[in-house]
Amino acid sequence: MRKGFSEKSAQYRAVVKDRKALRERGMSRFEVRGLERDKKLIRDLAKRLAANDEKARRLRDELLKGAPPEGETRGGFLRWIRSSPLVGSGINLDREVVRLRKIEL
Repeated sequence: MRKGFSEKSAQYRAVVKDRKALRERGMSRFEVRGLERDKKLIRDLAKRLAANDEKARRLRDELLKGAPPEGETRGGFLRWIRSSPLVGSGINLDREVVRLRKIEL
């Protein structure tokens, strides 16, 4: 528990009771970081997902479509580059090798 909470205080007991009730419902509290302008969006999204109904399931499925697959934390940039529409187009990106010019200053 946070510093400043006395284990015997009413505030401490209320927090413990609230967290226990959340666990019994299969929920938990967590903190996320984001932009100030997204705060309401994230809270609304969390409320909709917490409903755990058919709409929440569809929303969860849509969100997971845009998220990287679990366990794939490396190689994302390479996958992104390879997904370019230019892959396989036959464009030649080789540079011509030329000799350096002498410049008099």
